[in-house]
Amino acid sequence: MKLTVENISKTYPNGVEALKNVSLEITNGIFGLLGPNGAGKSTLMRTIAALQEADDGSIMLGDIDVAKDKQALREMLGYLPQEFGVYPKVSAIDLLDHMAIMKGIADAQIRKEQVESLLYQVNLWESKEQKLGTFSGGMKQRFGIAQALLGDPKLIIVDEPTAGLDPMQRNRFHNLLSEIGENVIVILSTHIVDDVSDLCNDMAIILNGELKLSGKPLELIKKIEGKVWQGLIEKDVAETLEDDERLISKRLYMGKVKVRLLSDGEPMKGFKLNEPEIEDLYFATINDFRI
Repeated sequence: MKLTVENISKTYPNGVEALKNVSLEITNGIFGLLGPNGAGKSTLMRTIAALQEADDGSIMLGDIDVAKDKQALREMLGYLPQEFGVYPKVSAIDLLDHMAIMKGIADAQIRKEQVESLLYQVNLWESKEQKLGTFSGGMKQRFGIAQALLGDPKLIIVDEPTAGLDPMQRNRFHNLLSEIGENVIVILSTHIVDDVSDLCNDMAIILNGELKLSGKPLELIKKIEGKVWQGLIEKDVAETLEDDERLISKRLYMGKVKVRLLSDGEPMKGFKLNEPEIEDLYFATINDFRI
């Protein structure tokens, strides 16, 4: 199965160009779409899921033209949007069963087995009779993940799926997604770099509606090998680097500031050459460094 996105553009009525000639080719495995909030990730996900139409371009899932055969797409799609609503007075098991019927799982025994299996997988079995209106944000997110996996989808889209999950829940979700991603297309849209680093065999970075780069993470970070320097400096020194074009990132660390710079040679005394990471590639890309 292959998903082909070709020259997709979308401008909203208020004049915002959300997507600008975006082209991607995605095959089985986990594909990470990385970008800051407002970059165009959700617009692209909604367009792929046939929830809105592009102004230009085409999207094909195998032989299915998404714009022309939305129903065929939906029969193969599992989708977890960024904002996932639930019926507050319905129990988790009852709503998941209802959603399974809507997905076309008519056989009661198969439906029961799948619903129960998914509730176990997302660690909601003990809360299966609990009303969804009483669920915490993390529990609702896990329920959203379960419904996205109903019906053996061939394309799974998850938009900011780990937002609101604690570290243990996030790790459980990563394990679940990595198992699923072996045989289907999974698109993981996120602004969390570690999600992409941990899970994705292919990735792209989007900014202001434009695709900045795409490829395999290990190959992409080779672009900045031998150029990433790290140092631990005082706060007042770090402040002078705010407008330095070499600055990749900085964060507080044990009362000082850990700084990473992109440079062909030693940028400051005491800085050490470091192995590049996806986070370095991400910040270098969104800060428009030439890499």
